[in-house]
Amino acid sequence: MSAKASKQSKAADSINARLQLVMRSGKYQLGYKTTLKTLRNGKSKLILIANNCPALRKSEIEYYAMLAKTGVHHFQGDNNELGTACGRYYRVCCLSITDPGDSDIIKTLPGME
Repeated sequence: MSAKASKQSKAADSINARLQLVMRSGKYQLGYKTTLKTLRNGKSKLILIANNCPALRKSEIEYYAMLAKTGVHHFQGDNNELGTACGRYYRVCCLSITDPGDSDIIKTLPGME
């Protein structure tokens, strides 16, 4: 049991480190409305969704992402933890990465699921 838990925490640390690198060097949009805008415009490369995002909102984002052929990653934490991982002091339900910058988050995350 503990080996599985430590593996999940290492994966979460890895995701958080990559996300911090995107926040420093890349371009992103925080929030539901701007995420949908980037998906509709075809600018989004990767979507991260918090695990306590409402089901209807989550399915709508996944549908838009499927149409835009964009990867979706379900973040293993609630919206408070996703906001903290982004370096913000507020809750973040979903975020859209338009330019990863120096991070390799787009290559690694969609294959992790």
